[in-house]
Amino acid sequence: MRGPAAVLLFSFLVCLEWSVSPLVFSASLGNQIEVELRQLLETVPSSGRLPLGRDQVRLHPALREFYPARGFAPAWVSDQGTLPLVDVLLDALRDASSEGLCPEDYHLDVINSLLGLAADSPRNNLLFDPYWMARLDLLLTDGFLWYASDHLQGRQAFVEHRQQSRRENGADPAKLLDHALRRQRLQAALSDLVPSHAGYRRLMQELDRYRRIAVMGGWPSVPSGVIRPNERDGRVRLLKARLQITEKVAVFSGDEPDLLDAPTVRALRSFQKRHGLAVDGVLGPRTLVELNVAVEERIRQIELNLERWRWLPKTREKRYLQVNIADFSLKVVENDQVVMSMPVIVGNEYRKTPVFSGQMTYLEFAPYWYVPPTILREDKLPIIKRNPGWLKKNHYEIVPWSGAREAIDPERIDWKKVKAGNFPGVLRQKPGPWNPLGQVKFMFPNRFSIYLHDTSERHLFQRRVRLFSSGCIRIERPLDLAQYLLESQGWSCREVFDAVERDAPLRVSLNRPMPVQILYWTAWVDPDGTMNFRRDFYLRDLDMEVALEAWREGN
Repeated sequence: MRGPAAVLLFSFLVCLEWSVSPLVFSASLGNQIEVELRQLLETVPSSGRLPLGRDQVRLHPALREFYPARGFAPAWVSDQGTLPLVDVLLDALRDASSEGLCPEDYHLDVINSLLGLAADSPRNNLLFDPYWMARLDLLLTDGFLWYASDHLQGRQAFVEHRQQSRRENGADPAKLLDHALRRQRLQAALSDLVPSHAGYRRLMQELDRYRRIAVMGGWPSVPSGVIRPNERDGRVRLLKARLQITEKVAVFSGDEPDLLDAPTVRALRSFQKRHGLAVDGVLGPRTLVELNVAVEERIRQIELNLERWRWLPKTREKRYLQVNIADFSLKVVENDQVVMSMPVIVGNEYRKTPVFSGQMTYLEFAPYWYVPPTILREDKLPIIKRNPGWLKKNHYEIVPWSGAREAIDPERIDWKKVKAGNFPGVLRQKPGPWNPLGQVKFMFPNRFSIYLHDTSERHLFQRRVRLFSSGCIRIERPLDLAQYLLESQGWSCREVFDAVERDAPLRVSLNRPMPVQILYWTAWVDPDGTMNFRRDFYLRDLDMEVALEAWREGN
């Protein structure tokens, strides 16, 4: 039920069924509404869709517990009409668009139509019919419940996408509303739903800015072709016009409009940095692609990442480690200040790193690498069957499934009969410079078996796009992170260096577990106000777009 046509049709149907009784005070109006609400909820089909005119409204599941718990008493209307709390709720629903949400999802058009007719009733000496008063009350409640759910758990359209994070949030929308109404703190309850983190608020501000850019017509498209610093080209005028709209450092003189001069190169480098590109001041193919992304697409990108923010816990730890998969970066944050940052390598397009949160509880120096089943089946087993001597040459050993310490002699195995399903033990690689886990791994137990670790392929950190792992996260400076985590436990740099040189694993528990957030942000704002965008390497933005479109078509 969306769009002007639906609203007009609904208003017309309401007018047809409107009561025309004289305006007299009726002490039983509240009781009549209670009866209507009870009958209404009892007749709602199992699909949870309420017929209204020729359309249907999908109701929040919590409605069935909210009204019975209060004896079906209306929450928003009384004998005298609507309560002042209605305006408080409507202000929040109207402002939902500032967070990238759709006010229409909360029945705002239908509610406004009913409220308009309610306001006309006294002027025409008519009393608002309990039949429609009950439906108005129910729609207001339903609007609150969906609005609260969208903030507390994320929108229903993205239920599959947010499952990975498994965010625990004990707030129940129905109980939250009941508490807010009883304590007369609806305004506070609505405000508390909006994430208070500065990063979320900054992204909201940028959403507003990009929407204003769209209203003004967006930005010009720059034709293809490479332009280097100090070269003259007619397209530089368009480039300057484009950069002037989004780059804060874009201050150009009008002396040589066709010259890619120093101020233009400075603005172009600013754009490249904000988009995770090679910062070289050259207008190349990759830079052109990002320059010519439409403002509407950037707006949608910001909206999707505001949604991802709402999947996070309302309260954030003062100290945490955060990985942004799309940015290939790790940050350690203390009291909203970044105290350490470094590049990371994440899962490739076939073995994507998942989004989730955890608690880092221990480190393991000089770790064994236990070969995952998929890699064993697809990569290692064919090599071993061709040449069992490859195991010893590459520092691998097979240990019994029973956990016995003594390794199995590969020469005693009939490799012709071995398959991935009957492999004789656990395949692992010994600690050392050859080990893909490097010198240390950082463990935060989770259902994905994902962790941070060093790597033997350090040259890969020189790449700008770092999609090379099988899901786990390789970090550039593991010893720095280890020293940071263990310093409060009395570890010196010398002790860290000694630990990584061991020929057997050493597990060290953290006295103070470190919260870990593995995120996928393709749009965010730095504390200094810099708006950043990244390519959707995993196509998760696209997946969310498709899911939202499918959800709207079905609802």
